[in-house]
Amino acid sequence: MPRNEGPLDRTLRIIFGLALLSLVFIGPQTLWGLIGLVPLATGLMGYCPLYQILGLNTCPLNKQS
Repeated sequence: MPRNEGPLDRTLRIIFGLALLSLVFIGPQTLWGLIGLVPLATGLMGYCPLYQILGLNTCPLNKQS
């Protein structure tokens, strides 16, 4: 799996994922917060399957000319 997320993209995904996960424990305490696992996992891996399907790449090291 080649990386297709840049550093800013990864950082924002991790923050957003953690924020959504926090909804499971604080705030409305609903299981909808588990959706935060998706951006958290893709941010930690640096790979987004949807980006590959759409042909997007924000990783500066893997840019294709």
